[in-house]
Amino acid sequence: MDDDLRRLARAALAEDLGVRGDVTSLATVPAEARGTGVLATRQEGVVAGLDAAAAVFDAVQPAVALHARVADGARVGVGAVVAEVEGTTRGILAAERTALNLLGHLSGVATLTARFVAAISGSQAVIRDTRKTLPGLRALEKRAVVAGGGTNHRFGLDDGVLVKDNHVAAAGGVAAATRAALAGAGGLDVQVEVDDLDQLAVALDAGARSVLLDNFVLADLREAVRRCRARPEPVFVEASGGVRLDTVADIARTGVDAVAVGVLTHSAPALDVGLDLVL
Repeated sequence: MDDDLRRLARAALAEDLGVRGDVTSLATVPAEARGTGVLATRQEGVVAGLDAAAAVFDAVQPAVALHARVADGARVGVGAVVAEVEGTTRGILAAERTALNLLGHLSGVATLTARFVAAISGSQAVIRDTRKTLPGLRALEKRAVVAGGGTNHRFGLDDGVLVKDNHVAAAGGVAAATRAALAGAGGLDVQVEVDDLDQLAVALDAGARSVLLDNFVLADLREAVRRCRARPEPVFVEASGGVRLDTVADIARTGVDAVAVGVLTHSAPALDVGLDLVL
């Protein structure tokens, strides 16, 4: 368990416990009481975030231990036992909601990702995430995307160059922004976002070898792929913009290499996971 995860768990737990702690459990549960809690799914889905849940239980004093019964990435049905916790009853109850919030959210990300991945089965494309993540949870959410079968785009602003519309405006055009990005990338990957076929032509002529086709209609996506494949050098082609489960298959069939899906992390519904005490 890394230090960043421990800090996140402590901060999230402190938010729930406040100054007085779990006053309900303090009033109703004997201090010496010990028990076991069973974490089980109430929906079908893909599990992710067991390490985050374990970190929350571990942060309780005295500590409560979580024992995973499946691994992240496991596809489970209703009623599947994904983990058990043991320790003081007060400790289990104090950590319950915070641990379930993280586990449910991250499993929801993995579950939605798996649905998108299944929707494009048979195509050459991969599903990629974005930086549209909840502050403080990016690393966990991106791991959950991988657990669901997706792939990660850049983690942050410092590990890849992505020229977007505001960079184009500030630099004085697509060509100027592309050339400047390539010159200043320092060995990092450079991707250029374009809004139409005209901008695509300019970006390619300026040296772009990775393009992000934003909000293209299907006919223009197909034409963009054709043009990129006709270049003498390889060009990585990614589609983005309002991608949904009912549209992603058609997008993937245009021949793009990747489809960027922001909804994976910013709007995934939580997987319902509950905890029941066994006393």
